[in-house]
Amino acid sequence: MTLDFPVIFLLPTNLGADELHELEEQIPTLTYDINEAEVILGNVHRKQRVLFELRKHKLVTEEISTTETDEPTSPSLKRRRFQTPGSVITEDSDTASDGDFHPLLTQSTQSTLKAAPTTVKVVKLAWFTESLKAGTVLPIEDYTLYRGRKQQSKPAKLQQASPAKAANIIKRALADPKPSSHGSRPGSSHSTTSHGRRDHFITKAPALLHMTTSEHEVELPPIPAYLHTTYACQRPAPTHPPNEPFIEELTKIRTARTLLGDKIGVRAYSSAIAALISYPYLLQSAFEVARLPGCGLKIAQLYQEFREQGELQEAKEDESDPRLAVLKLFHEIWGVAETTAREFYNKGWRDLDDIIEYGWDTLTRVQQIGVKYYDEFQQKIPRAEVESIANIILEHANKIHPGFQMVIVGGYRRGKLASGDVDVVLSHPDKAATRGFVEQIVVALEQSNYITHTLILSTANTERGQEPVAWKGNEKKSGTGFDTLDKALVVWQDPHWTTGEKKNPNPHRRVDIIISPWKTAGCAVLGWTSGTTFQRDLRRYCKKERSLKFDSSGIRSRADGTWVDFESGPNGEPAPDMLTAERRVFEGLGLEWRPPEERCTG
Repeated sequence: MTLDFPVIFLLPTNLGADELHELEEQIPTLTYDINEAEVILGNVHRKQRVLFELRKHKLVTEEISTTETDEPTSPSLKRRRFQTPGSVITEDSDTASDGDFHPLLTQSTQSTLKAAPTTVKVVKLAWFTESLKAGTVLPIEDYTLYRGRKQQSKPAKLQQASPAKAANIIKRALADPKPSSHGSRPGSSHSTTSHGRRDHFITKAPALLHMTTSEHEVELPPIPAYLHTTYACQRPAPTHPPNEPFIEELTKIRTARTLLGDKIGVRAYSSAIAALISYPYLLQSAFEVARLPGCGLKIAQLYQEFREQGELQEAKEDESDPRLAVLKLFHEIWGVAETTAREFYNKGWRDLDDIIEYGWDTLTRVQQIGVKYYDEFQQKIPRAEVESIANIILEHANKIHPGFQMVIVGGYRRGKLASGDVDVVLSHPDKAATRGFVEQIVVALEQSNYITHTLILSTANTERGQEPVAWKGNEKKSGTGFDTLDKALVVWQDPHWTTGEKKNPNPHRRVDIIISPWKTAGCAVLGWTSGTTFQRDLRRYCKKERSLKFDSSGIRSRADGTWVDFESGPNGEPAPDMLTAERRVFEGLGLEWRPPEERCTG
């Protein structure tokens, strides 16, 4: 039974990525717009921290004294429970006054159909988690850290509109058109959330979408069946979708959110981008965008702006923001994550020279190499060179132990014309051949002068007997599995040149060599090939729909931790090759096969 929580905004502060994602899935009334929230939920414990978070998210409030009363935090009988696309819809009353519900309408879109609350409570995370355990919404008073009345400098247009008018607009956006006689939009040659926050972006309530007379006349195409799911792993995501220019603008905003540490915003924009990539028609209306899972009014508004201006103001401001420019520079250093980039910035460093002068001795070896070869690592690697490097690795592997097979994964396999690095997965039908092999291949390539630096050499898989990562139960964090296979992260330079220079002029390249045992090679290839959102939703699909744990080292049952073998044939015979094994994983999980070129979710 879904508990009747008030509208909740979740603070990402003091939450790990996995914990944040778990909580997002558990909150049935989650909103990504702090202005819509009745309750702000956070892993915070002091009022001073609460006030800091409110300032950070640009929510201006006036504290309500303990003697004053504020709005109730439990929903009225007629307010519908928020639902994610494709979920079961329930109502607390046979009649509802806030308009019809559509399963493809996102949570943020639904919430704009009623007036935003004028007060807000900031409560401890324990209120929500203990309510789940108790099976009922607990009284909130004992968990409340702060009560405030929201202050707005300008009245939002949406709040001035009548609920009936807002509902009518959403109905028009969601109306199912009569299917056309063919798959593509007439005249088209193509056949086939309030999202996040940022520390320098002032959140405001979205205005109503404006529909022109010509837009009234546009016949919207039917939403493809595969877009009635929230899992990106169930949808095709081509390399070059029809709405690529708009998606590129959204990607710029997501990049900024990444650099600023806005985890919820990054996840929300990623979901919207993945849905837009899968949409096979050229967009003609903002109302068309509002129908898609993960989009809603916020993304529809951005599309309307893009359609009118040819760009997004927020993306344009991001590109001219000097702080973001520095964070981007640091983040592009090999071995520097966005958190470390912000740490560098907060130390007063503004360029690579500052890092070298003031912080060189504090860097890890990977980061030092990343700084040393920064310019060379920024150069993209053409497909022909990727293939050349991979073939050299396979050649050396088979000299050590004949019979190795290899798949080039990463962006190359998804069809990119140029890659930032080279990722290869090696495997062998003989389990003994892959045990400890990563050390042998690295030594051989070093002796041939192809590897100049070995930065990471992991034998984790060999050390646990080449078995899938053990399942430790739903309450334990066991990682995604991408660091659990034997692998080597190396710097590569072709030792041969004929141009006459005394010093090798060939650029240094980043190369990842992954070794997988044969019985789980399909999982390794699948995990290392697919786009980031595809991978995220694949793990989520396995957990929610199949009660399985997926990672690149294999699949385990969440019920008892046993290994689940989808890669062997009906009689237990091993897969003949790594690509067949990958197809069998799709089939075993009940997923339609998607070629690598359709896993470009971003």
